[in-house]
Amino acid sequence: MINVNDVKNGMTIEVDGNIYQVLETSHVKPGKGAAFAKMKLKNLRTGSIVEQTYNSSIKVAKAIIQRKPMQYLYSAGESYSFMDMNTYEQVELTSSQIGDDVKYLKENLEVSLIYFGDELIGISLPEKIDYVITHTEQAVKGNTSSGAQKDATLENGMTIKVPLFISEGESVIISTSDGKYVSRSK
Repeated sequence: MINVNDVKNGMTIEVDGNIYQVLETSHVKPGKGAAFAKMKLKNLRTGSIVEQTYNSSIKVAKAIIQRKPMQYLYSAGESYSFMDMNTYEQVELTSSQIGDDVKYLKENLEVSLIYFGDELIGISLPEKIDYVITHTEQAVKGNTSSGAQKDATLENGMTIKVPLFISEGESVIISTSDGKYVSRSK
């Protein structure tokens, strides 16, 4: 058990049987009354984000999670296959176990499976992933105002906004945290 004052961003804690990753934490000492900690937590089982306030005297359990590096192989309907790159053992997950991260999967992508004890909680994607643009419109002459963007379809079928100078067949880097264009691939 650890005191809420010792909780840091990125830690995983267990509260009321739920496993949370701490996204943000701030300690508040009002002029009158007891100090408290405000936390923004992501439930690792459901993916929901909640904000909680805890008295500074409260203790929470630290959740020990393991990350196992795996490689995404293929999908068959609602089933997604991953392979351990050391033992070649294969694991199948459903789209409900993966959640919204399923839209970022592409063959041979290296991800981490997150385990709490023997329970598989979900997957952790790389922060940025390279994709090839399969379709985009040509830039229109005169449409060059600052920050102008156009729609582009990626190899995984996802549609994003990219700058006007990006063309079909180019490789771009996408952020998995918000699904937005970061830069061209080198």
